[in-house]
Amino acid sequence: MNAKRAALACAFLASLTAAPARADQAAAQLVLSAHNSERARHALAPLHWNDGLAEEAHRRAARLARAGYLEHSAESELGENLWIGTAGAYSLHEMMGDFLSERAQFRPGRFPHVARGGDWSSVGHYTQLIWPGTREVGCAIARARGNDVLVCLYSPAGNIIGARVP
Repeated sequence: MNAKRAALACAFLASLTAAPARADQAAAQLVLSAHNSERARHALAPLHWNDGLAEEAHRRAARLARAGYLEHSAESELGENLWIGTAGAYSLHEMMGDFLSERAQFRPGRFPHVARGGDWSSVGHYTQLIWPGTREVGCAIARARGNDVLVCLYSPAGNIIGARVP
C-alpha cells in the first residue's frame, strides 16, 4: 500500500477505533491480509486496496448503521459484503472471521451450486471474497444506533451465475 493510499485508509478507518493512527493502518492491513491470505489458499491473485471503493463503503456503512439494518445496494457493478453487530462488541478480526467461516460450507463448483447444503447464500460472502475475477477491494465501518456495520465493496463483482468458483 503506497503512502497516499495508507493515509487515506487511515482517514476513513478512523471510524474503527479511537486508537492512534498506527492502529488504523493495522486495521486496513488486517482487512486486506484476511482477503489475500484466503485467496492464496486457492492460488488466486491478491486483491488491491481501492480508495474510491473504501470511500463508497464508508458512505454505505454510515447509511446502514443509521438505518439499523442491512440491505444490499442495487449497484450491480460492485460486489458487496455486509456485516452488522452490537457496537464495540466485535473486533475487526471477528467481523472478517464471520465472512471466512463460510468456508466450512463452501464447495468448488459453478455458482450458485457452491454450498454443501445447497443454499448459496450460506457461502455468498466467502465466494465474493475468493471470486477469481475480482481485483480490488475497499472496506469501512460505521457506528450508529448501537450497531457497528462493516461494508466491503469489490470490483469487479463476483457471485455471477454460471461462473466457476475454485
